[in-house]
Amino acid sequence: MTSEEIQELNAARESLVKRRREMARQLSEAPLPSVEMAEELTKILVAIEALDRALNEAGHPYMSQGVVDQLRAED
Repeated sequence: MTSEEIQELNAARESLVKRRREMARQLSEAPLPSVEMAEELTKILVAIEALDRALNEAGHPYMSQGVVDQLRAED
């Protein structure tokens, strides 16, 4: 897998994580969350897991920028 493909997978993952946060906020604020919202959140979680597996199999497991910065600071 090329570095460009890795970057694309990471960008896709970050986009899904943002959507997951939005969905979680909507679910928590809704007096009676819909089943459709819960199903959409489940699909997002499955997609994030699939991206994590693809990155891991490519030898580039996902690490947030905060983790990367912390590891660099320790060196």
